[in-house]
Amino acid sequence: MKEEILSGALRIRAEELEKQLLSPYATLSVNTRGRQYPMEKCPIRTEFVRDRDRIIHCKSFRRLKHKTQVFLSPVGDHYRTRLTHTLEVSQIARTIVRGLRLNEDLTEAIAMGHDLGHTPFGHAGEKVLNSLVTGGFRHNEQSLRVVEKLENGKGLNLTFEVRDGILNHPSDCRAATPEGRIVSLSDRIAYINHDIDDAVRAGILNESDLPKSCVELLGASHGERINTLILDTIANSFDSAEIRMSSEVWDEFKRLRDFMFERVYLNKNAKHEETKGMHVIAELFKYYKEHIDELPEDFKKNVEEDGKERVAADWIACMSDRYAISDYEKKFVPKEWM
Repeated sequence: MKEEILSGALRIRAEELEKQLLSPYATLSVNTRGRQYPMEKCPIRTEFVRDRDRIIHCKSFRRLKHKTQVFLSPVGDHYRTRLTHTLEVSQIARTIVRGLRLNEDLTEAIAMGHDLGHTPFGHAGEKVLNSLVTGGFRHNEQSLRVVEKLENGKGLNLTFEVRDGILNHPSDCRAATPEGRIVSLSDRIAYINHDIDDAVRAGILNESDLPKSCVELLGASHGERINTLILDTIANSFDSAEIRMSSEVWDEFKRLRDFMFERVYLNKNAKHEETKGMHVIAELFKYYKEHIDELPEDFKKNVEEDGKERVAADWIACMSDRYAISDYEKKFVPKEWM
């Protein structure tokens, strides 16, 4: 048995099961377009399972637990963070993929890695860096940069399919695989619905505020809405390479998203602390651009190739909310003379 395990027989068996059980539209692990640089295959795990494991064990993944989802550094144990958002995206995407008989391992790897490059203070931090860095800053591109270059000082050496899904998860992009496109859709399903839940908890919304047509078609509760969106996606994507909802459900889903932008994402009460977070990011960026020598060697070594602005942005994007605030206080808030 030991010889069978070491020879790769268990991985080969798993790869054969994919061929037998998955849809013709599924992305098979044996058909991966490969990694950035060659490495010996794992005797047990398929290529996509290996990628999932590499992401879960990396430092960037652990830092997501202290990064803002919607409410900046919320007080209370039940508000979503970037980590819990990632787990909810993974659960929704895996449910859809299982229903369509696509590759669940690839889907989970993409979902786990899709937000690794997110800044402190959510999209507010991203907006600041995008305005300050030459060439711009987008969290999906930064997530790819994390897994290709920054994590461990050399990247995670993931497969093309996982890297493509991470890069192309925003709604204005299109992933090369159906699994990647499902993660993109699941990202939207997750954040719209869990942000409603958090906004109600924060007193920004009442359940009765939701558009009546959305409630009637999609459901009155968090679970009902997610269930409707998942089932509709599976029903309208079955035996197809295209991932879609029915036009009726899609229209109500977009209406719900527009409502959330109006009432929550652009709400001054929900976002009143964001300007402070944006100030923290801007000042730290200016500081590290001028003091690049203070960064760890894994970051400094990229200055010649990428420039000081990009490397400073790399360092700041890696910070958690609490680390950014603490670092700002050390650099800019005077201490009492002892």
